[in-house]
Amino acid sequence: MTPVVFFFNLTQDWVESVERWQLQLFCIPTAVITFATFIANPVLLVCIFLSRALCRETRYLLVANTLAADMLFLILNLVTLISNAVGAQIPWVVCELFTVVLVTAYSCAILTVTLMVVDTFAAVRWPLRYHNLLSPAQTLTILGVVWILCSIYPFILMILMKEDIPREKVPVCLALISLGFFQVKTVGGIYMYFFVAALICTFLIFYCYVRLYMVTRTQGIWHSRFSRARVTVLVHGVLLLLYFAPGFVFILELYMFQNKSISQDLRVWISTVNANVLMLLPRAFAPYLYGLRYREIAESLTHLLHWRRRNRENTLS
Repeated sequence: MTPVVFFFNLTQDWVESVERWQLQLFCIPTAVITFATFIANPVLLVCIFLSRALCRETRYLLVANTLAADMLFLILNLVTLISNAVGAQIPWVVCELFTVVLVTAYSCAILTVTLMVVDTFAAVRWPLRYHNLLSPAQTLTILGVVWILCSIYPFILMILMKEDIPREKVPVCLALISLGFFQVKTVGGIYMYFFVAALICTFLIFYCYVRLYMVTRTQGIWHSRFSRARVTVLVHGVLLLLYFAPGFVFILELYMFQNKSISQDLRVWISTVNANVLMLLPRAFAPYLYGLRYREIAESLTHLLHWRRRNRENTLS
């Protein structure tokens, strides 16, 4: 069986499983979480970029980049899920482009939250030199490099598979199926790339937190059960788990893609729950746990709301 025939048979079986289990209903929580996130993220981005002080801080530029990557991911994810739910067929090339941008946005968010941990470690480890380590221009350059690095691999895959891409429209567009098709053509290996990258980020985060504890354990900030340091580490740890866990689940999905001993219904269920719920949870919590926990961002938001209220009052008067 050629990879193209295998791909179209798989998409047809996938659609049948989704319809049999009525998994289109998962679009409802997807839409709710996406719209809730879109209420908070643009407001926080405006607060950051309207404040000159916040724009000079590396940590807030990292937060802004995470929020922007999350918004891009949520838009494309919602579009693909709704098109799949209503049975709209889209060209295979467009589906591949959506997959490339989705993978880029997700990978960029993962790398950025990793850099946020490194930034926190640098701020605690070298407090006197921290503000002189990176200028805003250098931080923006690093973020640009992050976006480029995250896009290189998926775009290279798309270019290499250009001649093998079917010209027909597809009944379902999913990143799992698109990358799985690439995996069939390249004899595996894609899931190993994501697995190694995720392990490197996980190791770096773990190392930074261990070093943070070793540097600060004699300062008394860990003695209280509900100290700010403990709560901050707990909150960031939970959010990092929410960001990384769906990625590891997706890697498992890629590994199981050609495993015929696993039922099709189980793979469809795992993919649906991961894409419609697990991948969205960190993006729903990030504006509140990463954004509003920063005192400066909360103050900027308060000033923005007061400014809007004064303008409204002046307009009415």
